[in-house]
Amino acid sequence: MEVIYPGSFDPVTNGHLDIIERCSKKFGRVTVAVLNNNAKNTLFTVEERKDMLKEVVRKYNNVEVDSFSGLLIDYAKEKGIFTVVRGLRVISDFEYEMQMSLINKKLCKDIETIMMVSDSRYSFLSSSVVKEIAEFGGDISCLVPKNVEKELVKKIKRR
Repeated sequence: MEVIYPGSFDPVTNGHLDIIERCSKKFGRVTVAVLNNNAKNTLFTVEERKDMLKEVVRKYNNVEVDSFSGLLIDYAKEKGIFTVVRGLRVISDFEYEMQMSLINKKLCKDIETIMMVSDSRYSFLSSSVVKEIAEFGGDISCLVPKNVEKELVKKIKRR
């Protein structure tokens, strides 16, 4: 079975990597799809996010990194992959992901969403929290991979 794990990944965190690793063990092929959403105020470009992801998923033979714009269902149709994986950390994630799952199903009857509960070690972790800690000079080494930490610190210093 092939799955899509979509997200902004701005930047990728250890919580995202936990979901990717678990997916790589459960599914034959995993496409990590970086969303290019101009409405979101992202710190990293799509290419920068893809590059960081490619470096950290290199060890998984069945994981690829791609990007898309627009609706997830259109991307799923284009790729011919109709199973989507979403990570859940807290109750509010469930409410949002349930709504998105239902609307995707309404727009494309073939799409299915699998919700994976995050490891409790990462239930507090989000890209926004990581960026905020980094902005104030906090230690993010236990929250993101080394390459991401390096790129995030560099990006913040340039601003």
